[in-house]
Amino acid sequence: MGFLDNFLTEGPGIFEILLRMILTAFFVGIIGLERQMRHKIAGITTHLMVAFAAAAIAILQDAIYLDALAAAKEIAQNPDYVTTVNIQIQRQRIVAQVVTGVGFLGAGTILKTRNGIYGLTTASTLFLAAMIGIVFGLGHYSLGIILSLFAFVFLTVFRKILGITSLKHQESPEIIGSEKVDE
Repeated sequence: MGFLDNFLTEGPGIFEILLRMILTAFFVGIIGLERQMRHKIAGITTHLMVAFAAAAIAILQDAIYLDALAAAKEIAQNPDYVTTVNIQIQRQRIVAQVVTGVGFLGAGTILKTRNGIYGLTTASTLFLAAMIGIVFGLGHYSLGIILSLFAFVFLTVFRKILGITSLKHQESPEIIGSEKVDE
């Protein structure tokens, strides 16, 4: 077993893992950069760390799933195998755990003041970063790209369109914990 080999017999190889992480970095990086340019609490680094962690967990879950599936096939093909074997194949469980963890992280970016609640978009983009990481981590490239493009359009273009209407976006205070002065 070499250094770059998977410890599981199934699952993505090194080049597939690199592709999944590069796509995660590129598409989540765009969202994180938008947050950074707006001087938000969580910028590019935070978004990328959340997405990389989610992608890595998804890649590992994908490998565990494929390894369990291969083991089940091997057991089914061997009629002399006399034992009770319980192999669970549950890909969805990883998503539930990431959602819980990222929800906790996102809650830390939300601030409530007398004049409003701030940080909801940042919390949602952290959640989105994790989901993009999971999607690319599981190898669903088209969904990851579409999700990223939708996020970018609604964070930038759509926000500019709203800015010229009466539905203006409420800006966060410049300093965390500061209050906006009524004009």
